[in-house]
Amino acid sequence: MAERNKQHIVVNKPPRSEGYTPHKQKYDIPPIPAPPDRRAKGAALRTDFSTAIAQAAERRKMVEAEIKGAIPALYIEFQSLEGTPLDLNTLEAMRSGIEVVAVRREVTEHADGKKSFIELATVVVPDAKVGHFLKRFEAYSNTQPKEKAGERRHENMLDRVGQLRLATLKALWTDLGVDFPRDDDQRWWEVWLRRPDPTQKKKRTNSFEDFKEFCERLNLSLSDQRLEFEDRIVVLVNATARQLSQSIDVLNDIAEVRAVNILAGFLRDLDAVAQREWVDDLLQRTTAAPDHSPAVCILDSGVNRGHPLLRDHLSEADLHAIKPDWIVTDDDGHGTEMAGLALYGNVDAVAASTDSIAPGHRLESVRILPPVGQPNNEPHLFGAVTATATSVVEIAAPNRQRCFSLSIGANPEKGDGVPTSWSAAIDALAAGREFDADRQGLFYIDDHPDAARRRLFIVSAGNVDDRQFSLDHLARSDLEPVDDPGQAWNAITVGAYTALATVDPEDDWKDWKPVAEAGELSPWSRTSLSYGAQWPNKPDVVFEGGNIAHNGAGAFDFPVPTLCLLTTYHDLQKRAFTLTYATSAACAQVAQIAGRITATYPGLQPETVRALIVHSADWTQPMHKHLVGHPGKAARSRLVRRYGFGVPRVERALKSAADSLTLVVEGTIEPFNEGKLHQIQFHTLPWPKAALAQLGAASVQLRVTLSYFVEPNPSRRGWRKKHRYQSHGLRFAVKGASESVDEFRKRKNEQALDDEEIKPDSPEDQGWFLGARTRERGSVHSDVWNGSAADLAEREVIAIYPVSGWWKDQPKRDRSALGVRYALIVSIETSAEDIDIWTPVATEVGIEIKAEPITIPF
Repeated sequence: MAERNKQHIVVNKPPRSEGYTPHKQKYDIPPIPAPPDRRAKGAALRTDFSTAIAQAAERRKMVEAEIKGAIPALYIEFQSLEGTPLDLNTLEAMRSGIEVVAVRREVTEHADGKKSFIELATVVVPDAKVGHFLKRFEAYSNTQPKEKAGERRHENMLDRVGQLRLATLKALWTDLGVDFPRDDDQRWWEVWLRRPDPTQKKKRTNSFEDFKEFCERLNLSLSDQRLEFEDRIVVLVNATARQLSQSIDVLNDIAEVRAVNILAGFLRDLDAVAQREWVDDLLQRTTAAPDHSPAVCILDSGVNRGHPLLRDHLSEADLHAIKPDWIVTDDDGHGTEMAGLALYGNVDAVAASTDSIAPGHRLESVRILPPVGQPNNEPHLFGAVTATATSVVEIAAPNRQRCFSLSIGANPEKGDGVPTSWSAAIDALAAGREFDADRQGLFYIDDHPDAARRRLFIVSAGNVDDRQFSLDHLARSDLEPVDDPGQAWNAITVGAYTALATVDPEDDWKDWKPVAEAGELSPWSRTSLSYGAQWPNKPDVVFEGGNIAHNGAGAFDFPVPTLCLLTTYHDLQKRAFTLTYATSAACAQVAQIAGRITATYPGLQPETVRALIVHSADWTQPMHKHLVGHPGKAARSRLVRRYGFGVPRVERALKSAADSLTLVVEGTIEPFNEGKLHQIQFHTLPWPKAALAQLGAASVQLRVTLSYFVEPNPSRRGWRKKHRYQSHGLRFAVKGASESVDEFRKRKNEQALDDEEIKPDSPEDQGWFLGARTRERGSVHSDVWNGSAADLAEREVIAIYPVSGWWKDQPKRDRSALGVRYALIVSIETSAEDIDIWTPVATEVGIEIKAEPITIPF
């Protein structure tokens, strides 16, 4: 492999854009079985509905609070037939205020091992609109021949319904797998309120003010924090289930109720050998970046900039806190630990070297955790906390390019990958939403595509509980789902692996051994093996997070100096350095890589920085060993669910080589128009055709990474059609070696066909390591193709095209016309000696070939 001393090549050639219609696919969907007697079923549903109306009237008589001006409504729970999903779209009539607010599935495992499910949807029906459903029950019951074409009998809607009933608060509980609280248990709740829909004929009153009045009437404690999404407002309230249940009888504002995740504990102060001369030596070798340089912003417990290794890289003006009465310095230690790693990486490595150190990025800090000892009696709505932190630092330095490093998280009640208010807030901020501190809302500053300030968040995957360590640490990690907000689609979620597997026999751990072998997952790291198939692969990458030791007799210990990293300590009166470990340390180091990329290639979009980090990652040999004897795609899917796309290689993220070419494309696409798929783009890339053809049958590797940010739709309403979480999806496809560009266009786009022309046969495209099903989860897609150089020489065209999202199904909220940004990273690598695939491409795009290598900031 040649030395990596060449810049990546940014391709500015615009793609060919075309109107897009995908080829129709045939799906064999079994019909919903008709009931034996539709008339009888319709009458039964009508009776159930009338009973619910009467029960609601009786319940309202028992309510302690009446909210003047609130629009009374029923909450009706529709239950499907066993094994049959409800048609959620037919249960709504948004212009009449009828809305599906919560959807859940209850799965039953039978004695024979088979599973079945029922689906339950809770629908808000204003009192004045109960006739909407009564008319449908009447039409459904009509078994006479239809009098005119198009007469609706609503079979598809009601054939699926087994029964309906008046809903209770429990019907709005969407934390599946978490027990609904007992009636009189006092606790904090995360309450999701509906926001008025501007298309409604009769608009609701202010849902937050109504709920606030309700809380005041019942003397319930309502947190000052709230978080506003496009159609939901999230608040925290302290109440019993019995008290909160009254809200659905006097308000139509409650959409969901969820548990409040408890913030995970922090690693406390560690013992380490402090050597002041290391600090002095490092200071002499280190040059700070100018004030205007890109920054890594640490969202944590503050940072002590008095540390000599941090002082010149973190200005006093760049220390902040989310509350004006909080100190901005670090009295806990965790934030300063993360700052050292985000600036230097593992301080042990740089301190032991003699190289000059010139970080190209700086640091910023926003304290999001209360000072030590300060009363903290309420839980925090950490989506609002994170949004406030981004606002604070961007107001102070609006023009600085930055990424955010978040090394704290909350233990999920149930780790199935379902979005939370925190993860959705990170996705919204990444996609370009701004935070209004007065309104506590997330909004777009205006409708100009360049006005949206998109952001890169780097988030830790969270740690396995240290009381749960096991020698079979992989099995333990596979059971521990990624911490909230690590399931955020648009963030880089970082797990931990370790290359540290040596216990010094002269230390206090004589005869102790490391739990994980070198190159394996760290025993600290969490995974997404428990996620549902529709949720992203998390973590995205893994990085050094240290190891733990065991004595062979069931005891485990940490921190062990040779199994940890070294970083800066917040209290210089005690020592200058401290040990650090786990996924928070891994997260901060990946943030350092992001800072280095941004300093090396100023102006890259956050989607591109994310793409380069993921693109540079690879699995270690111990990770690959899990595929031995399991060569199928299922085992590879498990590989990504555990390790993400592997360990980022800093040199690969920053530089190309003569035999390793990386192309960087930044594009904009319009996914939808008026509720239909709209645009496909074809990139014809500068390609080392002659050099590849010369290699002939030699094996080469192609890697493609596509990165984009989605806008979230976090309400738990079934995640189908207009209630999908993601606003849109994008996919890539590579031209086959044996097909022409026109054949490729016609294979991917029905609109490219001539009259009466049929779709060309798809060339067999073997050689992709993961395949579409695994790589296309989430909003960053990466895969590796291995094949002959001769084949690759003919594969220079890549298509980018959209797939469905909630923007498509909600055209009035669709922002496609403003364009969706994406990053496409393409690299070619060959192990052939004395081959140069970089220079011909650099010449083609007009890069001046210099004898000296490019300078990369440390």
